[in-house]
Amino acid sequence: MKVFSYDSAGNKSLVNYDSFTFSGGEEHVRFDQIDYSESVKIEIFERLTHSSKLVKLMMAVDALKRLSFNNVPIELVTPYFPYARQDRVCVEGEALGASVMANFINSLGFTKVTIWDAHSDVSPALINNVVNVPQIDLLKRCEELCKRLATGELILVSPDAGASKKTLKIAEQFNGEPEVIQAQKQRNLKTGEILKTEIIGNVNNNNVLIVDDICDGGRTFIELAKVLKNNGANEVSLFITHGIFSKGLDVFDGLIDAIYTTDSFRAKHEFINNNKIKLQVIEM
Repeated sequence: MKVFSYDSAGNKSLVNYDSFTFSGGEEHVRFDQIDYSESVKIEIFERLTHSSKLVKLMMAVDALKRLSFNNVPIELVTPYFPYARQDRVCVEGEALGASVMANFINSLGFTKVTIWDAHSDVSPALINNVVNVPQIDLLKRCEELCKRLATGELILVSPDAGASKKTLKIAEQFNGEPEVIQAQKQRNLKTGEILKTEIIGNVNNNNVLIVDDICDGGRTFIELAKVLKNNGANEVSLFITHGIFSKGLDVFDGLIDAIYTTDSFRAKHEFINNNKIKLQVIEM
C-alpha cells in the first residue's frame, strides 16, 4: 500500500507508515504524524489481492481520517477490483461477492475510487464515486500492439460473449482495421469445467490476439489457443488487463506465443517469466 498527500499545486508526497500483523492475526497501521493543513487530498494505491489487505485498508483510512481531522478527501486507486467475477448468483447458496465488496469500499467514504477494466458493468454500478479506466486506454500504452492492430496485422479474438463488447471497442479504436472473431465456450456452472470451445471465423495463416480482462489459471485461453492452433493460426498472443496466472506461464507452452498484461494484480518484478513465451508487462 502506498499513500500520497497532494497540495494545491498538484505536488504529491509519500506518506510514511508502519504496519504489521499481531500474533492474533490483527492488522496494525501507524502513520507518521505530519501536517495535513496544506493537503487537498490523500490518495491510497493498493492492490487488494488478499483479505488481509482489506483490513489493512480499513485501518489506514481510519488512521488518516483521525490525523487529518476528517478534513481531507481520501481517494482510492485499486486497479484490480476483488470479487468482480462474482457479479451474479449462478448457483443457489452463493454470495453476491461484487456487491459485498462494493459495500465494503463504499463504507470507507472515498471521494473517488479508480479501478481498471471492470469485469462487467455490475461493479462500477455498485461503487460510489467510481472511475473505471477502459481496457482500450490500457492497451494503448503498448506501442507494439497498437502498431500491429492499426495495420490489421492481428486478428482480434473475443474468448466469449462477455468479452465481445470490449473487443469490438478495441477494433473501433483502430478504425476497424483488425478483424474480430468470436469464440464460444460451454461451461459447467457448478464445477467451472469448460466442456467445449469453438470459434466462428477463419484464422488460417493469420496472427491472432485474444483479448480479455482476467486470466487466473488460464483454462479458457488454453482451450481457445488449442482450437486456434488446430485451425491454422500462426501466432497466438494474449492481452489480459489483470494477470493473476495462478498456474504460472508454463501451462501456455506451445499454445500462446506472447502475453501482454498490466501490473494491476502484481508489480512487474513479481512476474515469473517463461523463456518460451514473450511476456510484456505494461506498467502504469
